[in-house]
Amino acid sequence: MSYQNIIKDIAKGNYAPVYFLHGDEPHFIDLIENFITSKIIDETARDFDQTILYGRDSELQSVVNAAKRFPMMGSHQVISVREAQNFKKFDELITYANNPQAQTVLVFSHKGKKVPAGISKKFGKNILHFESKKLYDNQIPGWIVNQVESKHLQISEKSAVIISEYLGNDLAKISNELKKLAIILPKNSVITPEVIENNIGISKDYNNFELGTALVNRDVAKANRIVKHFGANPKNYPLAATIPMLYRLFSKVMGCYFAPSDSPEVLAQTIGVSKFFVKDYATGKRNFSKRQVFNIISHLNEYDLKSKGYGNTTTSEGELLKELVFKILH
Repeated sequence: MSYQNIIKDIAKGNYAPVYFLHGDEPHFIDLIENFITSKIIDETARDFDQTILYGRDSELQSVVNAAKRFPMMGSHQVISVREAQNFKKFDELITYANNPQAQTVLVFSHKGKKVPAGISKKFGKNILHFESKKLYDNQIPGWIVNQVESKHLQISEKSAVIISEYLGNDLAKISNELKKLAIILPKNSVITPEVIENNIGISKDYNNFELGTALVNRDVAKANRIVKHFGANPKNYPLAATIPMLYRLFSKVMGCYFAPSDSPEVLAQTIGVSKFFVKDYATGKRNFSKRQVFNIISHLNEYDLKSKGYGNTTTSEGELLKELVFKILH
């Protein structure tokens, strides 16, 4: 079951006795836990009917004992068990779930890894377990678009990519920035690069997305302007963020060479991106031969090592990027 469907069920008043939320992506786990609490318990009753326990400080039997109690103010109590990955066994939970207290909603947050299959197989029908998986980098722009639309705003694909490249795969951080924009902007506003620059602080002209676009278009003047700006502001544009972005870009360009046709739909399916994001990759294929792309990827690996100190002790990040971009374009 997806996190969206879990939230929809909770919104309708359909509660599971036990939620076991586990996996690598903490954002969806927090989202479900917070929604459960806000939906089930009135704010005035939080001090009485919400209990927060931590796996590092609690015994599982004490968690079960708390779950067996009755709510004091409202129709239900919520017990949130955070850091549940500290528990090694869940036998007491499985036993409790066979006959749960009807007025308790028990939520386990097991972050950083999924629960072993041998344990989850023992979960009965009263334990709803949700695996929260990390999004792939190429899924994040699409996720941003969906989040923006849910807030009654609009965003271009370019703007979504700019945000994802700048903020990375930290969904909680991205979500917080989008919430700020939803407060600032009128309903149905468009989140443009200018809006991003003014409110999030990402330059619409100097960012990794624009550098990648300049490179695949072999726009030497634009690429050099961006490189110069990056070199003058190394803290804002670390090479550790730029090289992985360029690696993803040119890996997708290489993938275009293995597509059975150059239609946007086929290219998108082959390299695993939305068709709205295919244009730059297709342009890169037109402007760079397969051998050139192979060499570029080799250069990226070389300069990734140099940026981490291997074979380089004195060259600044700005100079390394300047050398790298020169090799890519020439």
